[in-house]
Amino acid sequence: MSRLDQLYRRLLLTKFFTKGWGKPDNLKRIFDFRKIISNRELCQHLVPKDYPIHIDKEYPDGDCRIVEGHFTSPFTQHLPGIMPKEVEIATFQMILPKQWKHKHKPVCIQLAGTGDHFFWRRRLLMAKPLLKDYGIASILLENPYYGSRKPKGQLRSSLHNVSDLFVMGGALMLESVALLHWCQKQGYGPLGLTGISMGGHMASLAATIWPEPLSLIPCLSWSTASVVYTQGVMSGAIPWRTLETQFFENSVYHDEISKLIVSPEDYNGDRAYAMGQQFVKEFSKNYDEFQGMYGHVEDTSTQHDTDPSSADEVHSASPAMEQRLQPDGTVSMVQASAIPHPGGSRGPPAQNSPQEPPPSPSPSSGTSRDPLTLQHAMSKAKLSRSGRSPQPGSETLQHAESKSKVSRSTGSAASQSLQKEATDFMVGVMDECTHLGNFSTPVDPSLIIIVAAQEDAYIPRNGVIPLDELWPGSEVRYLQNRGHIAAFLLNNDVFRKAIADSFHKQMKLCSPS
Repeated sequence: MSRLDQLYRRLLLTKFFTKGWGKPDNLKRIFDFRKIISNRELCQHLVPKDYPIHIDKEYPDGDCRIVEGHFTSPFTQHLPGIMPKEVEIATFQMILPKQWKHKHKPVCIQLAGTGDHFFWRRRLLMAKPLLKDYGIASILLENPYYGSRKPKGQLRSSLHNVSDLFVMGGALMLESVALLHWCQKQGYGPLGLTGISMGGHMASLAATIWPEPLSLIPCLSWSTASVVYTQGVMSGAIPWRTLETQFFENSVYHDEISKLIVSPEDYNGDRAYAMGQQFVKEFSKNYDEFQGMYGHVEDTSTQHDTDPSSADEVHSASPAMEQRLQPDGTVSMVQASAIPHPGGSRGPPAQNSPQEPPPSPSPSSGTSRDPLTLQHAMSKAKLSRSGRSPQPGSETLQHAESKSKVSRSTGSAASQSLQKEATDFMVGVMDECTHLGNFSTPVDPSLIIIVAAQEDAYIPRNGVIPLDELWPGSEVRYLQNRGHIAAFLLNNDVFRKAIADSFHKQMKLCSPS
């Protein structure tokens, strides 16, 4: 894994989810809504085709035109009261040519990554070069909880609750659909979605509910957000003590919400348990370092997969993968059996909607296990530490040292049990709401080009279902010897080339020669 990723994360003092999981009732409502929005057939009428979009102003900017607008997030109609008032109004900026040079008017919606507030960064680094080099216009949508939509009291990008991330995802899905409908009404097309890091994952979620072929280019993202917050370097930015305390002091999380979780990884073995074991081992070793964000930088690459060929090993289990060298130096892999052949029909996959697996027993339910509450865990640890006291006068230095070691060991075991329970719950809720295996497959996976950094320490790919396995026919392009931060800083041209390639493929399908 990239040492630059590890160092960069440790230099940042930002913490996420400082207020905890979010209200249990809100999580239940989000879980129920996920069952609807994850099925393309069920959610077709959530956003009308004539959903009102308001244009505020239009002005020239160098070689392009900029259009700014706003609309009320459709999410507010389906889950009222969950969004803060500041978040409800979606704002966007559109980067257009002064004059179209060909009959097609391609537009790509770009969603923001973590920390990408307002529009200037995406406009300068992606939208303007994309328009200049490839003639593709862009819509830059402001993320909920970011920029002009940031709630009062929120510091920078630090979402207060875990549930806020799920609200952001659901809102961006419906808002993207509203903009896609508006683009069609205005005569734009072909259309597509892209984003980097978190923006790439949000773009993937939005693409799952669009009922037509669509270019999708997720960059530096993967199948689920659970690995980001429990295995990647971002795990050090999570206030685990706060989450543990809330989880054990409010029985609703443990007794009710955990039993609602559905994860596609249940078919991938008991992965949540294995991830929890791995996390507890690493977390105990590095917790003090993560908390302070100071001290020298150790080589923590052993905490992650360090084998540069791990990406290839992941794909070795997939049927008949074909490797391609791209002109820009990236290596792409595509499932050979899904490559369209000349004269073959192009249509949606046989399964556009995932089959919901029956809710499996939660890692925190089933057999009776201690501790069930934080108070019980700590009291049990204290009882264990007290043990059998020696007779007065029999205390020796050796006995005192031995007793101290036993006390520390017992307390550590109780602490690790708390950590594992909370980590398993985090894995579960993240998979429930963000795992792409819980959502419909995009209509035409051949239009999907995934760009991944081979040594990404923010988005670990080990231990989860590969994205191109979830979406057979999609293409993965790996950035060799690149981590997350280096790829973001140095490879925007590769991202733009992938966008152009996907749009070019869609144009050929729309206008066959």
